[in-house]
Amino acid sequence: MKILQCASEVHPFVKTGGLADVVGALSLELHRRGHDVRVVLPFHGSIARHKWPIKKVIDSLGVPIGFGEKWCSIWETTLPESTAPVYLVEHEQYFGRSALYQWDGEDYDDNAERFAFFARACCQVAKALHWSPDVLHAHDWQTALAPVYLKTWEADHPRLWSTASVQSIHNLGYQGVFSKDQIHHTQLGWEHFHTGSLEFYDQVNFLKAGILFADKVSTVSPTYAHEIQTPEHGWALDGVLRSRSPDLVGILNGCEYGEWDPSKDTRLPTRFDADDVAGKKVCKEELQRAFGLPVRPDVPIIGLVTRLAYQKGIDVLASAIPSMMPMDLQLIVLGAGEVWAHFFYGGLPSSYPGKVGTYIGYDDVRAHLVMAGSDFLLVPSRYEPCGLTQLQALRYGTLPIVRTTGGLNDTVDQYDESNGTGDGFRFSDLTPHAIADTVGWALSTYYDRPHHLSAMKDRAMRKRFLWSTGAEQYEHLYRWAIERKRGHYG
Repeated sequence: MKILQCASEVHPFVKTGGLADVVGALSLELHRRGHDVRVVLPFHGSIARHKWPIKKVIDSLGVPIGFGEKWCSIWETTLPESTAPVYLVEHEQYFGRSALYQWDGEDYDDNAERFAFFARACCQVAKALHWSPDVLHAHDWQTALAPVYLKTWEADHPRLWSTASVQSIHNLGYQGVFSKDQIHHTQLGWEHFHTGSLEFYDQVNFLKAGILFADKVSTVSPTYAHEIQTPEHGWALDGVLRSRSPDLVGILNGCEYGEWDPSKDTRLPTRFDADDVAGKKVCKEELQRAFGLPVRPDVPIIGLVTRLAYQKGIDVLASAIPSMMPMDLQLIVLGAGEVWAHFFYGGLPSSYPGKVGTYIGYDDVRAHLVMAGSDFLLVPSRYEPCGLTQLQALRYGTLPIVRTTGGLNDTVDQYDESNGTGDGFRFSDLTPHAIADTVGWALSTYYDRPHHLSAMKDRAMRKRFLWSTGAEQYEHLYRWAIERKRGHYG
């Protein structure tokens, strides 16, 4: 198949979150499986030009936008270790910035214009290259207008009339909602300002339009696909998603084991694997030293590697901390996000000396060390479309303690105290009591049933979430979308 991947960020070129990892890994795996995969990405100012072999392939490309046309240049490179092309849309006014979506905590006020332009540019790039993709895969709200353009402005174009579309939802909490006066940037006109298109509570909603116009819709785990059709997790789009339920699938993300593999991880003081776990003890000692904690091989370490944001349940965890601290444990926190959380979690080491270590910010070496040296990883998310940290933790023999939501529910098997099966500890209610109790359950297993803990760690390290599995499911989804577009289904 000829597949056009459209995304606002792609690893390893530019990344703010898991979206970039997914698009990069999925595109590479599809390319390895023999498909003609091409990626379109804004040429953000934060992309290091000197790191990649890059050439200009289109000097001047017109993109219809607003009341006229804007012009951009197209540069080309390839996904690392492949020949899959990556086209970078260069427009200094829109993308020549150090940040992608916001500055100093505030969204750019021209985001509607910027990403309407980018979605339209994705279509223009294909036409300029004289290339007709079988399917266009739009990721999140930033590219969600591309499926709309395929069925409006591009419906009769000889290059794009038969191109099917898939709209992926990586996090429904971000939808691209703007005031209705921004609709002129889309060039779709007021005839699209209704509930069957862009209109959303007297505003415009890019993601809603993408969901309604795409041939098929996907999200990043089976449980999340169900959850977003409910009022609790639907962010006011649950009705729209229920209307597309026959065309909505959840495909679990894979883990990039080239990046997260304790047997090959050069960031660690020593390496280890399921067949030889001795190095995990060395990593634990180094982790304790790195975070200023007493070196105690006998104490369980609970790691937290996360955005310090409301979605991640960190406010509820903050209320659970006083109940956890009397337990014999060490807690390590690595993350950044909301200002109050910086002060609260940053202050825990002084409030609980010898028991808590904190690093406010993100550091790749420290993140790998936390995964390798911890005994447990705590993920108390309010909602989690898929989640990557629990997949990484399992590979490092660090048992997840998670809330049963989204991808956490699909990837962590509950410990059964009667027979020692499972590879993690799960709780349903997001309350301080539930968090503290589940942490206590994990610690009692550590101290009282070490044979169960060892078996769980071995099981976790041998578990795999491969992108080859996810890519096969996306292949099926693409074929389904193509047949739908070309009239084989209703």
